[in-house]
Amino acid sequence: MATVTFQISGMHCASCVIRNEHSLEKVPGVKSASVNLPLRQATVEYDDKVVTEHALHQAVIDNGYEVVMPENMDDMDMGGGGHQHHDLDAAEVRQAKNKAIVALILALPVALIAMVLPEFGPIYGGASGSMWLEAVLASFVILFMGREFHWGLIKQARHLTADMNSLISLGTMAVLIFSWWSLLSGQSKLYFEIGAIITALILLGRYFEAKTRGQASQAIQKLLALGAKTARLIVGDPTGRGESEREIPIAEVKVGDLLLVKPGEKFPVDGLIKKGLGHADESMLTGESLPVSKKIGDEVYGATINIDGAIYIEAKKIGGDTVLAQIVKMVSEAQTKKAPIQKLVDKISGIFVPIVLVIAIITALAWYFSTGTLASSIIPAVAVLIIACPCALGLATPTSIMVGTGLGASRGILIKNGEALERGKKIDVVMFDKTGTLTVGRPQINEVVALDGQTADQILALAGSIEKLSEHPLAQAVVRAAQEKNLVLVEAINFSNLSGRGVKAEIMGQTVLLGNPKLMQENNIDLAGAENKLRELENMAQTVVILAAGGKILGLIAIADALKPEAGEAIKQLTALGVASAMITGDNFRTAEAIAKQIGITQVLAEILPADKAAKVKELQAQGKKVAFVGDGINDAPALVQADLGIAMGTGTEIAIEAGNIVLVKGNPVKVVEGLRLAQATLKNIKQNLFWAFFYNVVLIPLAALGYLNPIIAGAAMAFSSVSVVLNSLRLKRIK
Repeated sequence: MATVTFQISGMHCASCVIRNEHSLEKVPGVKSASVNLPLRQATVEYDDKVVTEHALHQAVIDNGYEVVMPENMDDMDMGGGGHQHHDLDAAEVRQAKNKAIVALILALPVALIAMVLPEFGPIYGGASGSMWLEAVLASFVILFMGREFHWGLIKQARHLTADMNSLISLGTMAVLIFSWWSLLSGQSKLYFEIGAIITALILLGRYFEAKTRGQASQAIQKLLALGAKTARLIVGDPTGRGESEREIPIAEVKVGDLLLVKPGEKFPVDGLIKKGLGHADESMLTGESLPVSKKIGDEVYGATINIDGAIYIEAKKIGGDTVLAQIVKMVSEAQTKKAPIQKLVDKISGIFVPIVLVIAIITALAWYFSTGTLASSIIPAVAVLIIACPCALGLATPTSIMVGTGLGASRGILIKNGEALERGKKIDVVMFDKTGTLTVGRPQINEVVALDGQTADQILALAGSIEKLSEHPLAQAVVRAAQEKNLVLVEAINFSNLSGRGVKAEIMGQTVLLGNPKLMQENNIDLAGAENKLRELENMAQTVVILAAGGKILGLIAIADALKPEAGEAIKQLTALGVASAMITGDNFRTAEAIAKQIGITQVLAEILPADKAAKVKELQAQGKKVAFVGDGINDAPALVQADLGIAMGTGTEIAIEAGNIVLVKGNPVKVVEGLRLAQATLKNIKQNLFWAFFYNVVLIPLAALGYLNPIIAGAAMAFSSVSVVLNSLRLKRIK
């Protein structure tokens, strides 16, 4: 399956979204289609062997809308349309502003004539000159300045459908035709000012909507603007006199290039430091303001800032592979995907316009039969048509998601989709995987206990010989310690990794076991001689691995993985939110409880095999609890998927990141709390928007039908309803 995203112009309301989605989904070979109103984008997943991209565009064009083709594919690759999308937004704002200004300038004289000088000037054809001027100006405003509404009506009528443009066009044309009929037949009832002012106010509302919508979608533009434009390519040996530098465009950087970054400059791409020391400002990725110390061998990321020191880096990731590009892509996809709550709104919006048309017709007929005059029936019906335009409904959910996901990205919290926001609305328990999530993920050996006449170095050398074949973080700690002491590691054969228990291999003709007490018990090895020391070390929050050979214990290795400094604060903040915390680990109970006690976690799940993590999440869910799981490893992926909300540490594996609903760019546990708060605030904002959008229509349509709402007031209210929704969404930026 292929996925394509393209711009659509001419959409103004929720019914436009529904119509385009239905048209695209009907095309053979299309799996799914999602249309975003604020971004004016369609994202389609389709079988490129069955249908072409051109056919998708044609489905939209046949539906009465236009497809805007991107001119710069590089910008599109950076996620969500890049600068091309920004240029389209800017052009739309300028065009909307010009239309609104001209329409207002021409509509104001019409209103003044109607209110102050209705019969001023010489009489022509039975009407005063002021009436004729009013008619001409109003006709120009309604027919020419408001032509987009009428073209929209015609396009939709061809398909026997209707949208917001249809309602506005029918309303303004009704008062225009009736007023011309009254003028030419010598009647006194003229409503030219109503049609002209409604048109001008709605155009003004569209201008404000376009302007505020641009603020809501600034996140991607700001991220794109962060990237460096050039890089300093080093030619020659950076440690010798043959070194020379050449400034090149960022697009010309290749993987493996050696680049110089001077103090105050941005790192042009992701890379490894080959020479130099300094500090980097990574706040644009992580949301954390403290500079990060950098030394040889450390990773640096494109668009972060080198604060001090000349640093030479080797380019490792360029273009769309950089961390910045991946963040832009993730944010863009999140803003395009629909939240489940939006699907309900779309269903309602899809039938809303036809219902409004029926209500308007019933209103007109009821007033005509009760009063006997056409003039009395026109105004209430027009008010119903104008007040009911579902602009706010179409903007209520996606604008909040755009602002919320953009704010999250600026703080190092990547929310993948609107569904993640809904999942985060009511979490009862946050379950943390221990290693790499609450701890730094780099275990170190604290103590080696030699038994049975062995020395500490002999224990470490034997353990290192078997652990060098393992990828486990504890194994790597053992190997590092042995190498730092320059111990000789011998060959191990018939190596077995015993999940959740330890490892087994043959060294110099004897079977060697290295693991936890469970592994020893399975092999009938007596722990009596080491049990007291084992318990003592475990009570000190250290993980102890036991080395055994020839059926007896040779020694103990105590390993500790330091807790992250922010772990305790994260648990404290979760408790303040009324959310329980749990820790899950493969460690034994004593070690796990000692670690949990240090940071305030009371619920501990210890001695859990990696394959059983998802089952433990399911057990909590069976108790009626909503569970968020926080992890970073490959073995965390099933639990991340099983949880109501999966939160992956960006410092973890790609598989874990892919499985999470929310990704934290850096491994700060406090960001878990921030992510939950942001998800809850965004969903609350969506509900506020939807409430006022529905409330507005439910309350004002009956008032309009009963004749209590002047069409001009209805036009002003409708025009600014969508603006109020976007402004409310922008309030999310104030979240601390």
